Amino acid sequence: MRLTYQTDYALRLLMFLAVQGNRRSSIHEVAEHYGISENHLMKVTQRLAALGYVDALRGRGGGLRLANTPVDVPIGLIVRAVEPDFALVECFGGENSCPITPVCQLRHVLDEAHTAFLHVLDGYTLKDLVARPAALRGALDLVTITDA
Repeated sequence: MRLTYQTDYALRLLMFLAVQGNRRSSIHEVAEHYGISENHLMKVTQRLAALGYVDALRGRGGGLRLANTPVDVPIGLIVRAVEPDFALVECFGGENSCPITPVCQLRHVLDEAHTAFLHVLDGYTLKDLVARPAALRGALDLVTITDA
């Protein structure tokens, strides 16, 4: 199973904002620190803002910051909201032409694995992902701020 770049970038953006505290950050700044595409990050940011996880303010003094505390950002819900689909194999999708579908158990096994995967993610929040904020800021070469 592999998550899309959208989901990867969404989680990384949330982690970045979490270690920044109340300080607002720009898309350019986040993209530069991660070495990722600003255009892709902009799409992810718009999605997270629409979902209420990112507070995005335009203009002078604007920027991005978390809309909630890290403990209130469930990882499982983020992945479900951002990942476009979980069609692991053809029979999960709408256009299934596999001839063994009526007798095949693969779909059931993969569906069970998918459910277990999301169940594990449901046990974590953004707070768990940023448990070592100083180390994350160091890895991202961010200016040190006081740990909360």
